[in-house]
Amino acid sequence: MALACRWKSITLPMADSPDHRDDAGYGAGTLGVRGAEARTPWREHSPAIFATSSFCFTSAEQAAEIFAEREAGYVYSRFSNPTVEAFEKRLAAMEGAEAGIGTASGMSAILTLCMALLSKGDHVVASRTLFGSTISLFDGILSRFGLHFSYVDPCDLDAWRNAVTSRTRMLFVESPSNPLCEIVDIPAVAQIARDADARLVVDNCFLTPVFQQPMALGAHLVMHSATKYLDGQGRCVGGAIVGDAETVAGTLFRFMRTCGPSMSPFNAWTFLKGLETLQVRMEGHEARARQVAEALDGHPQVRHVYYPGLSSHPQHTLAQRQQRGFGGIVSFDLADQATAWRFINRLQLASITANLGDTRTTVTHPASTTHMRIGPEARARAGIGDGLVRLAIGLEDAADLVDDIRAALKA
Repeated sequence: MALACRWKSITLPMADSPDHRDDAGYGAGTLGVRGAEARTPWREHSPAIFATSSFCFTSAEQAAEIFAEREAGYVYSRFSNPTVEAFEKRLAAMEGAEAGIGTASGMSAILTLCMALLSKGDHVVASRTLFGSTISLFDGILSRFGLHFSYVDPCDLDAWRNAVTSRTRMLFVESPSNPLCEIVDIPAVAQIARDADARLVVDNCFLTPVFQQPMALGAHLVMHSATKYLDGQGRCVGGAIVGDAETVAGTLFRFMRTCGPSMSPFNAWTFLKGLETLQVRMEGHEARARQVAEALDGHPQVRHVYYPGLSSHPQHTLAQRQQRGFGGIVSFDLADQATAWRFINRLQLASITANLGDTRTTVTHPASTTHMRIGPEARARAGIGDGLVRLAIGLEDAADLVDDIRAALKA
């Protein structure tokens, strides 16, 4: 049997390898458990960790052939490792993509996309409600190297069209957005990108391939912070990009090979195990988030709830059309920062941390944490007020979460 490598197939004596199985047509749950399986001769049931920095060759001649890419083979774990590749292939299968690449973090995935695909003078149109660190990367670092960025209302298609210039090479969106859960019309924005001969990149962190497959909606590339739901238990940091083979296994891989923002084998193994439970966890997060959102909606101290699963959400119908679920993030406005901080401090069943996607519910105040560095004017344009609270609903009992939230609001 063959163990797939980055470039071609390595012939190895695999034991009971299911390489004959065509994974096409299976659902996200099945692919998360069984996708891209390849057992070693030791017939392990759980994926193995290849915790090695480098790989050996049978001869000097073979080393030369593999380094010249005339023969397939693993060389160095900065850019080729069987455990990392297993994660890449499984996530790509779940997203309906041809190829995937693992990175050291979600931010390094965005950096890889921009550095590998853009050149000096190129222009990017992005939604104005991006994660704060993404905006800091764009405006504070990449702009120094001659890249230009414009920000638009993610729900205003005319704004997307009007922002495109002859130098636009990429459109970048989060859908749902962080932290207001705004929904982007992905097929429509994808068409705008195609008309401009640009790529549409979608951050699919909040929904994962369980609830949304952006490539099926027209996106060119999809990225993840694997740190979040793909792991699911707050253990490891990592990122990923999936898309067509020419771009991902070609252009992005060459950047990875040279620059090295690579995923470690141990983290890749952790994410592989996370993918096995991704579907049941996402369904559990969503079921509890719906109950929390409904409990918050109409509460006298809550000014507004941001959750796409509520019929009051302005893009609820769009979310129903292009998603299979609404996710586990619930944000809401309280009167001011002092009220928000008092609420956060009184919660008993929420960890105060900016991370999300864990089995444990987490809570944060975006204006003073995740979006603090973009400044008050940018926060105001994005609709992130001082009273905004973001809850990432975990897997505790929904009734306990609702009781805890109500008690904190009452106190």
